[in-house]
Amino acid sequence: MGKRRSIDVEGFSHGANPIPAASRVGNIVMTGGVSGLDPATQTIPPDAAEQCRLMFANLRRILEAAGTSPDDVVKVTVWIRNQKVREVINPQWLAMFPNAASRPARHTLLNENLAGSLLIQCDAMAVITAG
Repeated sequence: MGKRRSIDVEGFSHGANPIPAASRVGNIVMTGGVSGLDPATQTIPPDAAEQCRLMFANLRRILEAAGTSPDDVVKVTVWIRNQKVREVINPQWLAMFPNAASRPARHTLLNENLAGSLLIQCDAMAVITAG
C-alpha cells in the first residue's frame, strides 16, 4: 500500500463516482468537494442555510475520520451557485472557527454549474500539527 490513504465517512459520498471524501498523505489532508448532503436521508435540502450547516458538519466528520480537526485547517474554498447564498456562510463559519486569531484562509467563488440542487460546496486543506 502506498503512502496515500483514502478517507471515507458513513453517509457521505460522491454518488457513483469512485472518489473518497478526502485523501491523506503524511500530515496533509485534502478533501474533495464537501456538500450539504444530509447523511440521514441522503438528500440535499432545498434551503441554502441548511445546506451550509450540513456542509460544515460533513467537513467536520471528514476531518475527524482523517485524524484531524478544524484546528488544523489552513484553507477552505467555498463555491456558491449565486451571490445570495454568500449570506449563509459566515454564521456557520464562525461556529466552526470561533477564534478570530486562529481561522483558516477562505476564498468564496461563484459557480452557477454546481451539480444538481447544490447551492453551496467547499473543499479544505488541513496540515496536522499534533499527534
